[in-house]
Amino acid sequence: MESQAADTLLRWIVLLPLGGAAVIGLLNRRLPRQAAGLLACGTVGVSFVLAVRVFLRLLELPAEMRFLSDSVYTWIGFGRLTAEVGFAVDPLGAVMALVVTGVSFLIHVYSLGYMAHDDGFRRFFAYLNLFVFFMLTLVLGENLLLMFVGWEGVGLCSYLLISFWFNEEANAVAGKKAFVVNRVGDFGFLLGILLLGTTLLPHLESGEGVFSFRTLATHSDLLAPIATALGLLFFLGATGKSAQIPLYIWLPDAMAGPTPVSALIHAATMVTAGVYMIARLNFLYVMSPTAMLVVAVVGGVTALLAATIALTQNDIKKVLAYSTVSQLGYMMLACGVGAFAAGIFHLVTHAFFKALLFLGSGSVIHAMSDEQDMRFMGGLAKRLPVTFWTFLAGTLAIAGLFPLAGFFSKDEILWKAFSEGSTWLWGVGFLGAGLTAFYMMRLVVLTFGGQNRASEKVRGHIHESPATMTGPLVILAVLSVCGGWIGWPHFLGGANHFERWLDPVFEGGHAVHAAVELDHEMAEPAHAGAESVPTAEAAGGSGAVATHDASHTALEWTLMFASLGIAVLGLSLGYWIYSRRIDLAERLRGMAGGLVHRVLWNKYWVDELYDTTVVKPGYTLSERVLWGWIDKRFVDGLLVNGSALMVSLTGGILRLVQNGMLRSYAYVFAIGVAVFVLYLSVSS
Repeated sequence: MESQAADTLLRWIVLLPLGGAAVIGLLNRRLPRQAAGLLACGTVGVSFVLAVRVFLRLLELPAEMRFLSDSVYTWIGFGRLTAEVGFAVDPLGAVMALVVTGVSFLIHVYSLGYMAHDDGFRRFFAYLNLFVFFMLTLVLGENLLLMFVGWEGVGLCSYLLISFWFNEEANAVAGKKAFVVNRVGDFGFLLGILLLGTTLLPHLESGEGVFSFRTLATHSDLLAPIATALGLLFFLGATGKSAQIPLYIWLPDAMAGPTPVSALIHAATMVTAGVYMIARLNFLYVMSPTAMLVVAVVGGVTALLAATIALTQNDIKKVLAYSTVSQLGYMMLACGVGAFAAGIFHLVTHAFFKALLFLGSGSVIHAMSDEQDMRFMGGLAKRLPVTFWTFLAGTLAIAGLFPLAGFFSKDEILWKAFSEGSTWLWGVGFLGAGLTAFYMMRLVVLTFGGQNRASEKVRGHIHESPATMTGPLVILAVLSVCGGWIGWPHFLGGANHFERWLDPVFEGGHAVHAAVELDHEMAEPAHAGAESVPTAEAAGGSGAVATHDASHTALEWTLMFASLGIAVLGLSLGYWIYSRRIDLAERLRGMAGGLVHRVLWNKYWVDELYDTTVVKPGYTLSERVLWGWIDKRFVDGLLVNGSALMVSLTGGILRLVQNGMLRSYAYVFAIGVAVFVLYLSVSS
């Protein structure tokens, strides 16, 4: 039995950033710059404190009763269709609330220094607060409709912040691209909501919230016949928000916004929404092996594809952007093989080191007078010591070096993929891990190593960032080193506290998935030994801890050393080639006549493909058909101008009668009387 305890702190966790956004946005220039910055930081900081308080309250409850709710008011009440504006938190919600508020607070503080001289300072912080509000609505919303409100809200805020410097056309175009591409995914999400509602509503009693997550989990068996359709529709939404194939193309261009925006989008808010949504709906996905397989394959392929593209990029933020796409692929791979807890674990550790890396890149850009091309950097390790050492910590963490945070979460994902028989997915993830270590060390060497390649003017202004920027870097560096220890695995002598914390959220999906797998094996015994994704043990990445026999433990050790080995190899090659043998890098670029480099440099020409097959035909359709025929000729020509012509003709005819001459009126009146008398005479 789960607790029904109420906690009104939940609404304030969500609403405080909204209040900050409203005050800053409405007062704008009437509010002093310093007050605007402090108010924005303060509201998010208090939200974080409240999130910690809620977490501690959950911690006091027995595992099976860790659920708190806060109903604000009834939003929709129409017959059996009801929906609350309310918030709820369980162990998964608590993790997300802590990540969103904690990392966002550090990014807000960092922004005080980074945006100090920007004319749009107040507008920037209003947008940041609004972004955090919508993300908290998404993760703490009690039902799917409220999640969708937050889902659309973070899309709006991403548009506002990516195109923040809209006076430059490239920034405005990047914002529009992010907005439009996400609308494609959101259409799938909305269709999923409608299909779910129309299927479930007839089976519910009055007062049961059809879109409430607790109701969905309770009646998940009713959704089994359409689980695949729902899973794929919701996953389409996730490919947009979490930048997976085929809708990942917006995220690299999102670098057009200020660097703190990049950190916020990549680490604490928008891109994690899709992963969270799939984990939240785990009870639905485990009923569809097909949907799970699609999630796993798309995640694995995206992880590898994005890692290869990052190898050749020279813009420091573009490298990190493709890194994010790749790491999100790992999270999706984990969810696809049923390791939901491992996926969320990587989401948490990734929030630490990716926020650190983006903010570190912002510190570099700040010192280099807004230069982002690594070919014009170098030699910054001594000039920016705090930035360098913290950035190096983030690099080693994302590479998966023991005992940093990324090692534990990424190794858990690879282990789950391999142990569930998905050896080819393990191979994809394994190769991606090596490429990640290589391109990140390439970034470090080109940025911080060697001699500085900037102009004399830029070199004269290189300096370490102020404390408001380096302070968050240090905190995030500590988290990037130690944050993974909460998931220390059993075979290394740990208790994997993170997985145990999430057990109550995923154990229901574990049971359902076990039943689905059993039915599948009984129905198709010929496939009993075939590769499958996933099995019962991995469902939810949770449940009771499996007993490891000697061979099992030996396999874990072997895979762990392989994972460490590929990380060390990638780091070593990256350092050796770009610091000792830069001529070798030149030869690699010329391999196969430079074809491989051109393919990766041009990002497989995916943007060009979309431009040719979707964007340009869309413009042509809009210009020639929608505007040229429907709008210009039908709406404006026939409906608008046609109705005006009819009125004009009617008026012209009536004007012949209404000419203002009394003699004409008397003449017409006489004719009318004569006709009337004639009619009476004939009829009588």
